[in-house]
Amino acid sequence: MFNIFNLKQYDFKRYNFSLLAVVTLLVIIGSFLIKQVQRPEENLFQKQLVGLVMGLCVAAVVSLIDYHFICKFYIILYFFNLFLLIMVKLFGKNINYATRWLQIGSIQFQPSELSKIILILFLAKLFTIFEHRINSFFLIALAVITTAIPTVLILTQTDLSTSMVIMFTFVMMIFAAGLSWKIILPVLVIGIPGIATLFWYVQQDYQVLLTHTQQERVLSILHPELYPEVMYQQENSIQAIGSGQLYGKLFSPAGVRGYDYVPVSESDFIFSVAGEELGFIGCCFIILLFAILIYKCLIAGKKAPDHMGMLIGVGISSMFMFQVFANIGVATQILPNTGIPLPFLSSGLSGLISYMISIGIILNISIQSKSNRHNL
Repeated sequence: MFNIFNLKQYDFKRYNFSLLAVVTLLVIIGSFLIKQVQRPEENLFQKQLVGLVMGLCVAAVVSLIDYHFICKFYIILYFFNLFLLIMVKLFGKNINYATRWLQIGSIQFQPSELSKIILILFLAKLFTIFEHRINSFFLIALAVITTAIPTVLILTQTDLSTSMVIMFTFVMMIFAAGLSWKIILPVLVIGIPGIATLFWYVQQDYQVLLTHTQQERVLSILHPELYPEVMYQQENSIQAIGSGQLYGKLFSPAGVRGYDYVPVSESDFIFSVAGEELGFIGCCFIILLFAILIYKCLIAGKKAPDHMGMLIGVGISSMFMFQVFANIGVATQILPNTGIPLPFLSSGLSGLISYMISIGIILNISIQSKSNRHNL
């Protein structure tokens, strides 16, 4: 049996305060950058600070809840996630041509952000239950189908970026779960040419997989001169980042900034603000903080008391890794514009609270030792 709190079995000497410090520093930097770009009538900066306090409280509470207890309800969590995504499909609020938000009274939140952590917990539990059947067709098919259903629902919100995060996380987790190379190698042999063919196909006029806007974003990276309107955000983003040079404009006189011409700079393009205000050194420092964050999540998974804790650590670190790479890649015009936020820096309480829940789970894993392993 599991108790929701197993305080006597926790080793609080292993409590990862340094991880909390890294996360707090990232949110403080993000709050400052958001303040630089918010309009006078907005209160995004204040909301982000409130989100920091709420998030730290959430992380602290979740860190005391045994992750085994949470994962006991993996099926309930899975269907609750589907329920929220269907509600978005039926009653979602449309913002900037995307329907990703639910409005309940004055509260507005994005269920797809919560979907990522719920699916990580679900897959970790599933792969643990069938640990010795990980290479069976039944398990692989079950894992693919149960991941595909919420992913397709999110994709229909025109949220391609979150769908990509989930797919990447799924691949990393099933690999870490012990998938045989006898399965991986044939998949790679077939998959790599398949992906190349798919990339060619989505460029064609008759393709049906992507919306017209999504297709233009792919084509604009290949032929930026033909899509000046599509590349407007990214072109201005790299100019803003480049204008920050080595030290940035933080101590320069107030005035017009390059990121003033970058739409949604407080969210998806917050890195352009960092580049101009903090310069190359500041951006390197931010990337270093993210590297430390991801490393600590991986180490927590490596030292986890059981297989399930290890998989959760891999899933959460993979989620952060992909989002950081994709967001910075978009802001620096390396990747097509996918509309993906930068964890802890971008404005948005839904994402911030979800990330803090993830950190809380990592903290809980870190204070449990192998000697206190639970019976699953």
